[in-house]
Amino acid sequence: MEKEPMTVQIVTPDGLKYDHHANFITVRTRSGEMGILPNHANTIAPLEVHEVKIRRIDDDSHVDWVAVNGGIIEIKNNLITIVADSAERDRDIDVSRAERAKLRAERALAEAELRHQTDEVERAKVALQRALNRISVGEKE
Repeated sequence: MEKEPMTVQIVTPDGLKYDHHANFITVRTRSGEMGILPNHANTIAPLEVHEVKIRRIDDDSHVDWVAVNGGIIEIKNNLITIVADSAERDRDIDVSRAERAKLRAERALAEAELRHQTDEVERAKVALQRALNRISVGEKE
């Protein structure tokens, strides 16, 4: 018996960023990596800033990569919904722009650490993590 495909939707405040059928996806939750196959137990979990790997049903070698900046995942009856502040598909990422953001974040982090500005250090770490995630996903295309 063939597995029923899952529908994967990624939503941001800007609207629906991704909507396709898949037979396997991986995400990183705060508890670690999670692989999701059809008929997965219903779950809600917070996500880390990380890449989402989506194996599409049309071709086993067809994988979509999406840079997701945190958020939550809900798995319910083969509908996978990810709600994130922002999300970008590999094909939409400007890697050189992400590289510039990485450099800005590294400078901001060094400056904030030098000045012992705890809040600024945390903001710079998040900005750096997001830039590194975008670069990683953008280079997969």
